[in-house]
Amino acid sequence: MKFTHLHVHSHYSLLDGLPKIDAILKYVKKGNMDSVALTDHGVMYGAIEFYKKAKVAGIKPIIGEEFYIAFEKMTDRRPHLDDKRYHLVLLAKNLEGYKNLIKLTTRAHLEGFYYKPRIDNELLSKYCSGLIALSGCLQGRIPRLILAKNFEEAERLAKFYQELFGKDEFYLEIQFHPNLPEQKKVNEGLLELSEKLNIPIVATNDCHYLNYEDAEAQDVLMAINTDTQKDDPERLTMKNDDFSMHPPEKMLEFFRDSPEAIENTQKIKEMCNLEIPLGEIHLPFFKVPQGYDINTYLEKLCAEGLKKRNMEQTEEITERLNYELSVIKQTGFASYFLIVQDFVNWAKAKENNIVVGPGRGSAAGSLVSYLLNITNINPLKYGLLFERFLNPERAGGLPDIDLDFADTRRDEVVNYVSQKYGQDKVSRIITFGTMAARQVIRDVGRALNYTYSYCDQIAKTIPMFYSLNEALEKVDEFKQAYQTDKNAQRLIDLSKKLEGVARHASTHACGVVITKNPLEEYLPLQRASRDDQTIITQYEMHSIEDLGLLKMDFLGLRNLTIIENALNLINKTNNINLSIDNFPLNDQKTLKIFQKAQTTGLFQYESSGMKRYLRELKPTEFNDLITMVALYRPGPMELIPDFIARKYGKKKIEYLHPKLEPILKETYGIAVFQEQILKIAREIAGFTLGEADILRKAIGKKIKALLDEQHEKFIQGAIKNGVHKATAERIFQFIEPFAGYAFNLSHASCYALIGYQTGFLKAHWPVEFMAALMSAEGKDIERIAVLVDECKRMEIEVLPPDINESDESFTPVGKNSIRFGLASIKNVGHNVVRAIIKEREENRLFGSITDILKRVDSHDLNKKSLESLIKAGALDKLEERTKLLANLDKILNYSKEIKNNRQNRQRSLFQGSSIEPLFTLKIEESSFKITKEEKLTWERELLGLYVSDHPLRDYEKVLEKIVLKIREIDESFSGKRIRIAGVITKIQKIITKSGKPMLFAELEDLTDRIETLIFPRILEENPTLFQINKIVFCEGTVSDKDGVPKLLCERIEELINHET
Repeated sequence: MKFTHLHVHSHYSLLDGLPKIDAILKYVKKGNMDSVALTDHGVMYGAIEFYKKAKVAGIKPIIGEEFYIAFEKMTDRRPHLDDKRYHLVLLAKNLEGYKNLIKLTTRAHLEGFYYKPRIDNELLSKYCSGLIALSGCLQGRIPRLILAKNFEEAERLAKFYQELFGKDEFYLEIQFHPNLPEQKKVNEGLLELSEKLNIPIVATNDCHYLNYEDAEAQDVLMAINTDTQKDDPERLTMKNDDFSMHPPEKMLEFFRDSPEAIENTQKIKEMCNLEIPLGEIHLPFFKVPQGYDINTYLEKLCAEGLKKRNMEQTEEITERLNYELSVIKQTGFASYFLIVQDFVNWAKAKENNIVVGPGRGSAAGSLVSYLLNITNINPLKYGLLFERFLNPERAGGLPDIDLDFADTRRDEVVNYVSQKYGQDKVSRIITFGTMAARQVIRDVGRALNYTYSYCDQIAKTIPMFYSLNEALEKVDEFKQAYQTDKNAQRLIDLSKKLEGVARHASTHACGVVITKNPLEEYLPLQRASRDDQTIITQYEMHSIEDLGLLKMDFLGLRNLTIIENALNLINKTNNINLSIDNFPLNDQKTLKIFQKAQTTGLFQYESSGMKRYLRELKPTEFNDLITMVALYRPGPMELIPDFIARKYGKKKIEYLHPKLEPILKETYGIAVFQEQILKIAREIAGFTLGEADILRKAIGKKIKALLDEQHEKFIQGAIKNGVHKATAERIFQFIEPFAGYAFNLSHASCYALIGYQTGFLKAHWPVEFMAALMSAEGKDIERIAVLVDECKRMEIEVLPPDINESDESFTPVGKNSIRFGLASIKNVGHNVVRAIIKEREENRLFGSITDILKRVDSHDLNKKSLESLIKAGALDKLEERTKLLANLDKILNYSKEIKNNRQNRQRSLFQGSSIEPLFTLKIEESSFKITKEEKLTWERELLGLYVSDHPLRDYEKVLEKIVLKIREIDESFSGKRIRIAGVITKIQKIITKSGKPMLFAELEDLTDRIETLIFPRILEENPTLFQINKIVFCEGTVSDKDGVPKLLCERIEELINHET
C-alpha cells in the first residue's frame, strides 16, 4: 500500500522545521514515495522552489500550509487572549485552491498578524474553494476541544468544516506519537467523531525533520528560535516524541488498525492536481498614446532618441535598430523597455535630477536601450553586442536591465513606480538569511550553553565563505579541535545539520517586482518586519522569475551619490549647469590622474594593486580603462603584465588567423571580453551571435556533453568557412580558457565610465569632489582619515568645523579648502546641527556664545553637545576655547534659563516676547592654558583624527632621516625588518591560547597608519607603554598574510625618551 506525507515542515518554517527542499525530495525518492506535501507554518516561502524541483525529480508536489486560526476574530488583538491560536492544514487541489492559499496567506499577514499571521473562519469561508483541509496536530482547534472534553463544540466545528470544504475535502488528522499521552486521547476522540459524523480520517506525522537522528538538531534549532538553552526545562520543545518523516512501511505499521487513514493519503493525492504555469511572461500594462501600440510607440521613441543623441541614421545604425526592434517584437518585450525608460527618464528629468548610472551588465549592448536613454554607452562605438543581452536563439525569461541610482535617492524612483502602476502592483522582494558556518557554530554553541569565548575561538578558525566540511578538510586547527575535543565534535556535528538552514527573512537590498494585476493574484505577501511595515513578497527573486513576473533591480550606488553631490556643489558655487553627459572621454587632465594612479576615491580604480598596474599601463584612452576593469579580477589578473607589455611593443602580438586581428586588436591579441569570444565564433566558424553566446555559456559551465557538441560544431563550421582544421583546433584551444573568465564588455564599459566620471570631477573640480566624497563616507573615521591624507597630497586644506561656515557635512570653503561638517563632531546630533544651520541661513551668522544660546532652539543643545562644539574648535572664531571651557557652568545656567523662559513664557507677558534671562552672561578671563597636545587629543577624540596639526609634526625633520614612512610600506616589504615612528591611536587586547595577553595596536604617522601586532613578550617588557596618544618607535617584520601589510613588533620604545 502506498503512503504520502501530507503534513511536512521544511526549513522555511523558520527555526522550527529542519529539512531543506532538496533533502525532502531526495528522502521521498529514496523511500519510493511518489508524492509529498509541503505545509510550512503560516507561510508559502518554499512553494515554487518545492513545486519546480519536485516536478524535475518526478515527484508529485502537493502545495499547502499549516495556517494559524485566530482565537475568535483575526482582527482582534486583545492581550493575554488573542495570543492563543489554533492550527489547520490546507492543501491546494488545483490552481483555484493555490490562488486561495495565496489570498489567505496574504490576508493573514497584512490583516490578521498578532504574534503570528492568523485567519478566521469568516475569511476561510470566502476562500475555501479548491482546498482540502486537515484538522491539524495537537494544536488544532478540534484536538484542543477534545482534550478540554468539549465534545459538543468539537462536533459542531467538525460539521462546519465538512460543510464548508465538502464531504471529501475535510479530514480528521490522526498521528502516532506514543510518548505524548494527549495524542492517544485526541486520536480516540477523532475516531469517534469520524464514525459519528462520517468524516474521513487521514494519517500524518507533522514532520519537522527527516530521520530520527536529526531530532536533537531540530531541538537545538528550536532553542535558537526561542533564545534559550537546550537544557532549559521550561522551553518549547518537540523532543518528547518522534516527528521524523517515517518511511511508508512504518506508517502502515503504526496505523494497522486504521488502514483507511493510510488509504486516504492516496485519495487526497489523487485529488491534488495543481499545475502552476511557470515561464509565461506577465508584463505590466504600459499605457501608450492614442494611435500607437506598444511596438510602434517604441519605434517612435527610438527615432526621437536618434535625434536627441545627434546620431546620423547610417546603414549600420538602421540595420542594427531594425534588428533589435524585430527581436523585441518577436519576444513580446516592448512594454518592458517602455516601462524602464519611463522611470529612468523621470529620474533624470530636470525637476528630479537623480543621477542614474550609465547601465550595468549586458543591457548596455542594446542600441534601443541607448536611444531610450536607459543606458549611456553607445554600443556601436564600443563594439557591444545585443545578443549578449537578448539572445533570440536561447529560450528563457526576461533579460536583466539592472540599474544604478544615487543610493540616497533610489527610494524616490521606487516610489514613483509604485505610484504609477499602483501600490497593489509593486512590491519589494523577500530574501532569506541562512546559517553560514561561523554563525551556526555560535548559534548552536549558545543553545548548548557553551561559553561564548569557546565557540568564538572555534568559529574564528573557519575562513570566510568556507563550509564546515571544507574547514574540516582544509583547516588543521579546526580539524584538530573536532578530533581531540568531544565538546567541539558535538558542536560541529550538530552545526553541520543546521548549516545552510534559513534563519530569518528580510528585504532584498534592491529587488522590486511590478505586476499587471494586483500582486496577490500571483504571489503571497507580508510585512517586512514588526518594525518595518513595508509590504514584501513571500517568494524570493528566483521564484518570481519562474512565475514570469517583471523583477527589477533598483541598485543604490554610493559613487553616483558622490557624483550627484559634487555636481550640486559645483553648480551651486559656480552658477553653472555641469552634467556628466557632457564629459569628454578623451580629457587629458583626467587621463593623467589615471596615469599617475592618483585614483583614491575613484570608482573601481582605488585599490593598491589597481594603482600599481595603472602606473605601469599609463592609460592613454578610455578603452584602456575598460580593459582594466575586466582584467583586474582573480584569474585574468595574471594577463595584465602581458597586456601592458604588448601595448608598449615589448612583446610581439601574434594572431592565429588574420580574421582574429580586427577582433583582438584593441586588447593587443588577448581575449579579454565575452563579446570577443562571440565575434571569433561568428567570423571563424560562421556561428550566429546567438549561437556563439550558447558556445560561450557551454565553455563557462564546463558541461562535457554540451562542450563536446559545441566543439564539434565549431570545428565543422570553421572548415566550412575555409579555415584549416588544425588552425580551427588551435583557435578553439585559444578561446576555451578565456571564455571561462572573460568579462562582459558592456558591464566593464559602464563601470569604467562611472570611474572615469569620478576621475573627471577629481581632475577639474577637486575641492567639490573631495567634499562630496568625504560627505558620503559619513562616520567612517578610518576612511575619512585616508581622504584627508589625499586632500593634503592634493594641497587642499582640510579645516576644523566652524559654527558659521560648516554645513551638516563637509563643505568647500574658498577655492582650496574643505571644512569639516558640524555633524562630524562626536556628541553633536543631527537635530542640533540642523537647528544651527537653519537659524544661520534664515537670519545671520552667530556673533557670540550668547547669540547662539538665544537663537538656537533645540533640546539637544546641552552640556555634552556644547562642550564638544567648543573642544572641537567650532566656536574658536567667537571666543577662545580656554575661556569658554572655564565658563562652561555659567554658559549652561544661562542656557537653562533661556530654555525655561521659552517653555513657560511667564515673563513675556510683561517684557514683550523676550526670552533673555534676568542676568547677563559674562565670559571671564581664564588662567587655564591649553597645550597643543590637548587640542590635538580633543580633535582625535571628537573628530576621529588630527585635523589642525599632528603630534609628530615637531619631529618631522628628524624622523625623515631615521624611520620609514608608513605610506611607503607595501607588499614589497613583506618579510623585511623595518623601523617606523607613530602615535598609538587604537588598542585591542586579546588573550592567546596560552592565556597570555597580546595587543593589536594602530600606529599613525604623518602619512598613513598600520596595524601592529604586539606579542606577549613585548607587552611584558613594556607594560606601561601601550596607551592611546603615546608616540613610539617600533621595529619589526612586515607581514602581508591577508593582503594588507601589518607590522609584527619586535622592539618598541617611547619617542620622548629616545635621544635623537
